[in-house]
Amino acid sequence: MRGQWFIDGTWQPLEEEESNLIEQEHLNRFKGQQLQESFDMEISKPVDGKEAIHSLKLSRNHVDWHSVDEVYLYSDATTSKIARTVTQKLGFSKASSSGTRLHRGYVEEATLEDKPPQTSHIVFVVHGIGQKMDQGRIIKNTAMMRDTARKVEEKYFSNLATHVEFLPVEWRSKLTLDGDTVDSITPDKVRGLRDMLNSSAMDIMYYTSPLYRDELVKGLQQELNRLYSLFCSRNPEFEEKGGKVSIVSHSLGCVITYDIMTGWNPVRLYEQLLQKEEEEEELEERWMSYEEQRLLEELYITKQRLREIEERLHELKASTISKPPVLKFKVENFFCMGSPLAVFLALRGIRPGTSGSQDHILPRTICNRLLNIFHPTDPVAYRLEPLILKHYSNISPVQIHWYNTANPLPYEHMKPSFLNPSKEPTSAPDTESASAAPSPTTSPVMVRRHYGESITNIGKASILGAASIGKGLGGMLFSRFGRSSATPQSMETGKEGPEGDEKKTTTAGSPPLPHSSSGFLEPTVELEHRIDFELREGLVESRYWSAVTSHTAYWSSLDIALFLLTFMYKQDQEETDKSNLDTV
Repeated sequence: MRGQWFIDGTWQPLEEEESNLIEQEHLNRFKGQQLQESFDMEISKPVDGKEAIHSLKLSRNHVDWHSVDEVYLYSDATTSKIARTVTQKLGFSKASSSGTRLHRGYVEEATLEDKPPQTSHIVFVVHGIGQKMDQGRIIKNTAMMRDTARKVEEKYFSNLATHVEFLPVEWRSKLTLDGDTVDSITPDKVRGLRDMLNSSAMDIMYYTSPLYRDELVKGLQQELNRLYSLFCSRNPEFEEKGGKVSIVSHSLGCVITYDIMTGWNPVRLYEQLLQKEEEEEELEERWMSYEEQRLLEELYITKQRLREIEERLHELKASTISKPPVLKFKVENFFCMGSPLAVFLALRGIRPGTSGSQDHILPRTICNRLLNIFHPTDPVAYRLEPLILKHYSNISPVQIHWYNTANPLPYEHMKPSFLNPSKEPTSAPDTESASAAPSPTTSPVMVRRHYGESITNIGKASILGAASIGKGLGGMLFSRFGRSSATPQSMETGKEGPEGDEKKTTTAGSPPLPHSSSGFLEPTVELEHRIDFELREGLVESRYWSAVTSHTAYWSSLDIALFLLTFMYKQDQEETDKSNLDTV
């Protein structure tokens, strides 16, 4: 996207570090001198016999200036030096034999219309395991996601004057960790497979190690802050105009990003547990005299009192000294793709609560919205919603719309669909069904679906689905509107059937029955926002094959690109619609 010095012919930009050095030297030596009048970027004739008037030594190359606009780059590798010597002895010039001409500026002259649209939202894309095995992969993956998002923007969001920028975060290659210790203890047999595991799955072992975990966390944290500062320095209006930041993390990157945002530290928890066990062992390990036991109890109380004082002192210091935030920006949306975060949280002792708030696992003050995206056959991905409310394990994830779906239903309006009708946790809005008698097209009844199938919404599809299952299962499905009499036939008879059954079970304005006909408790608490979102399976897709490929198939998905942009552009669209309504 940026460049100052370009290679002749291919017009590829030089590396930023070398380009800056050449630019600084060029300005120091030639600032104020006259250039050619015409903006001509065609290759000129070789500068035979013309001596260099200025030279600059770089790490692996050197640059010669033959005039203010005739600049050549030469490699200082041994083979290049030998080739240059031989060709010069044969009568060829240095520039024509081994030099690469450089141009200050691009082949096309810039115009005012070339300015890109204003960036209102940046997305940091964080990789998971395997980056050591394939360095630069996250840059390629982010480029695929960016290109896919551009197609979606042109089709669905072309009326907006702003756009979303995706930036790769490569945090693994700069880490030293154990050096080459693991490689040195790796046996030689099936070396290729072992090296692949060392470069991929070993990252999980590093992260669970108390010795190297902090290095991984700090590596990602520092890279996020560095990229944000660099972007703001090049786009000074971003913060002034309220630019937003989201993070898209993949695989293990989700866990590390979560721990950075929340500040979770396993070492402190382990020390507290170890200290408690040692105190219990001191009192129970062996037989003690009365005097010894009394002294140990006094010591235990004194230690406990000392810890309380230390904690109060620590709190006092924390209140007086404002600790700088871990990240230099507030995270608007945290998108997890193929994430094992739920397993890590479960093993840390997180259990379902009684509130449907996201704050149970990620406070809204840290991150405004958490969204968990996964393919139904991804073996690494797990659900997050059942960690907030347990009965959501029986409610299917929200199905992500196909990219080419015409007039899709907004995600916030999609009704829950139950995975198992016999355990129907009717957390659908009971107040609505109690206040108004439902009709066959507005009844919030759901039918069972398998993973990967489309969510069956309210209406005729529910009736036909229930009818195909049979009276027995139909009775369970429609237990909210009646007991054994709530059959599909009574639903099709018009208003009289469902209204009559509704009067039998509940009166107008009265709370619903706490238990369904299947005997399971009907929870009344719902999530404030849905968190789990599931990609749809292809019609001819093999589940065994997709289990192998699905974990790395998120980057080029048009469905995911549309999903991400839908949530990030949502506020802009609402503001635009509001202004349009005000105008009308």
